[in-house]
Amino acid sequence: MIDTHCHLDASRFDPDRDSVVTRAWAAGLHGILIPAVGPETWEPLLTLPRRDARIQVGLGIHPQFLPDLPAEDDGMHLEQLDALLSKGGAVAVGECGLDGPSLPGAPLERQLAVLRGHMALARKHGLPVLMHCHRLHPALMEFLKAEPWPEAGILMHSYSGGAELARFYIQKGCHFSFAGPVTWAEARKPLDALRVIPADRLVAETDSPDQAPTPFRGQRSEPGYLPHILAGMAQVLGEPVEVLAQRTTENARRLFREAFPSPSR
Repeated sequence: MIDTHCHLDASRFDPDRDSVVTRAWAAGLHGILIPAVGPETWEPLLTLPRRDARIQVGLGIHPQFLPDLPAEDDGMHLEQLDALLSKGGAVAVGECGLDGPSLPGAPLERQLAVLRGHMALARKHGLPVLMHCHRLHPALMEFLKAEPWPEAGILMHSYSGGAELARFYIQKGCHFSFAGPVTWAEARKPLDALRVIPADRLVAETDSPDQAPTPFRGQRSEPGYLPHILAGMAQVLGEPVEVLAQRTTENARRLFREAFPSPSR
């Protein structure tokens, strides 16, 4: 099992980060992908895969953090990101994307410009994009209709849209990841979407420390909860959880170009 989206560097893990990682391996995980949220985290994150190849990282600027960054520095930050990606060590570009609630502090034009920069870097460095989209799917769809596609692909992180939206992203070639909400009692749209996604484009995540699955909802999530999310996904798909766990692991390894070591290594 590979957790394809876990903010293990978040401050909520400061008290017990090592124990969280130990519990993840004990739960059967073989890999954790940590997506950066802002420039100050890029270089510290790059040190993690050097210590343990089971932990890999993506580098990008989360749209929710754009209001905290001066707009005049966007170009400089993208140049810095380019330089770091050139050195290797990252397996993805992101987390990046569009965020509706952040519009008052980061207008759509700015969010699109920064996302366009991330996409260009993904194409240049041959890396997949970890895509965030919250309450701006129409804008993202229009963007993707016009934007050149990164050969390594796009992963729709913690997908929460319905089946009709999913069909657009499927047609474009996206991969999809699901988090804790697939286990929540009131979940509807993500379950409908899950049923239409091609088997070879499906992976799983915890989005820790947020979106904890049942029975931990309302608490801090952690990567060791991934088996609960996979169990929820398997129930929706009507297949054995072991089969789904193996397939999503293989899909993640392929998407991230075998960066994660296999259990036998």
